[in-house]
Amino acid sequence: MRAIVQRVAWAKVSVEGTLVGQCRSGLLVLVGAHREDSEANAVRLADRLVKLRIFNDPDGKMNLAIGDGQGILVVSNFTVYGETAKNRRPSFTDSAPYEAGKDLVDRLVSELRRLGIPVETGEFGADMQVELLNDGPVTVIVDA
Repeated sequence: MRAIVQRVAWAKVSVEGTLVGQCRSGLLVLVGAHREDSEANAVRLADRLVKLRIFNDPDGKMNLAIGDGQGILVVSNFTVYGETAKNRRPSFTDSAPYEAGKDLVDRLVSELRRLGIPVETGEFGADMQVELLNDGPVTVIVDA
């Protein structure tokens, strides 16, 4: 699985003009599942996200993981596996099929919640509009 992770002051996702998920301070995670991923990848990604040290400590150094009062907004995004090396139009053959991708994203969300993190989500497979205020800006790619 692959996640594009942004440290945010806030983020929200809407479908057809209706708010479906949001977070205040925390992480916006655009996540895609690879066609060869398993449940173990979802569990590993959750662990990596929870322990990712991209928040500032009192000295201003990125040394802290997600903490109290923060949450994660998970937005499924199969395009994170888009391949553009050979063509101008991305190929998505490495992305997991719909059902497998949905199951893996659901497993990621359930694991994050099991680890005690407040999590909201977008709507899998929907045309979503994502708004955010990137804090830093800080954006990293996390593979599991």
